[in-house]
Amino acid sequence: MTGNLVAIVGRPNVGKSTLFNRLTAGRTAIVEKVPGITRDRLYGLVEWRDRQFTLVDTGGITFEREEPLAHQVHRQAEMAIAEAEIILLLLDAREGLNPLDEEIASFLRRSGKEIIPVANKIDTQDDRQLKYIFFSLGLGEPHPISSAHGRGIGDLLDAIYDLLPEQGDPIYPPDSIKVAIIGRPNVGKSSLVNTVLGEERVIVSEEPGTTREAVDSRFQYKDRDYILIDTAGVRRKSQVKEKVEYYGVLRSLGAVDRSDIALLLLDGPEGVTEQDVKLAGYIDRAGKGLVLVVNKWDLIDQRGETRRELKERLRSKIAFAGYAPVAFISALTGYHVKELFPIIDRIWGQQRKRLPTSWLNQLISDAVLMTPPPTVKGRRLKIYYATQPRVAPPTFVLFVNEPRLMHFSYLRYLENRLREGFEYYGTPVRFVIKKRSRKGEWW
Repeated sequence: MTGNLVAIVGRPNVGKSTLFNRLTAGRTAIVEKVPGITRDRLYGLVEWRDRQFTLVDTGGITFEREEPLAHQVHRQAEMAIAEAEIILLLLDAREGLNPLDEEIASFLRRSGKEIIPVANKIDTQDDRQLKYIFFSLGLGEPHPISSAHGRGIGDLLDAIYDLLPEQGDPIYPPDSIKVAIIGRPNVGKSSLVNTVLGEERVIVSEEPGTTREAVDSRFQYKDRDYILIDTAGVRRKSQVKEKVEYYGVLRSLGAVDRSDIALLLLDGPEGVTEQDVKLAGYIDRAGKGLVLVVNKWDLIDQRGETRRELKERLRSKIAFAGYAPVAFISALTGYHVKELFPIIDRIWGQQRKRLPTSWLNQLISDAVLMTPPPTVKGRRLKIYYATQPRVAPPTFVLFVNEPRLMHFSYLRYLENRLREGFEYYGTPVRFVIKKRSRKGEWW
């Protein structure tokens, strides 16, 4: 990750995610009154006084090294501190000075980074006196704020602005390919991200549901910029009991919506489940590029099952997404992981392909001549003209005599002819049927 980085750190439940959402003017991080909600590093873009910086939210630091997950959260916070230019040490003014605050402050001083102490939960003017207890940390005057109500946020942003370097690269180049990795819990999404990045970018645990946020990671491969979005596992709606997991599922689906291409990760040994089919349907309806990624192929290979057999079973269950390529990988060993990128690049190009109108109309004309539309109560559908107004997903408008005569099966036939002629690999296509206002046929 490049650019000006500002990390929010502190002990659990002091309001880091609330401040992150306030500064990024969004609802990217999950906010609940439960300690330890944020576990991975979470990035967002902040703009203030014509300058941009990257804000990093981190999990609460506890120094409880005996607890494996707490240890990994601590490591994620260490990584955020190492890559940041400025650190916001968030403190809970209502609870006052905590021994853990002092331990974290001592740890931060050794980092040699610019540190801004921030006294949170100062909701009224009378509460401002609560900040003075934090002078003993030796980090300078704390900035009083209320991340929940927005008090003091402008002054805090001014303080960050004054410490920012003059120049900073934009967080994401405009031509970056945004790739969401989605799937059920524990299918290997975070392992795939870590294998691609070659670092412990997100926490990997055998405990399902470890990833709760949609975590963005920027990287380059063969001079191409990508944004990998690791998401929370999406279980069946009936199995989602906790409010936090519910919000995590919403973030995962939102990650699909803001992505260009989704990698639907499937558990190879377990096979395709009903939930996998539903997720594929969501991606298709969202109009995103889709790759069906069969993970743990090394375990399937030991059973002697062939790719063809597995692909046929997969295709039969997700028949509506016949355009989606199937990739076989092992996120754990790295087997064929690099082969995903030529697939992603190809889909990216196919999503943005625009057909000349003459080519499109010639294809539709030939398709109609080969197989005329069926009649409905003595009336036959007539297609007068076709055009492509949009890309990503490729969208085609058909002007007809009567839209109600267009049967879905004939529309599927036209889609198949379109793909035979111009491919549209890995991307759904959309048809809009409109009634033509004036008489006459074009063919």
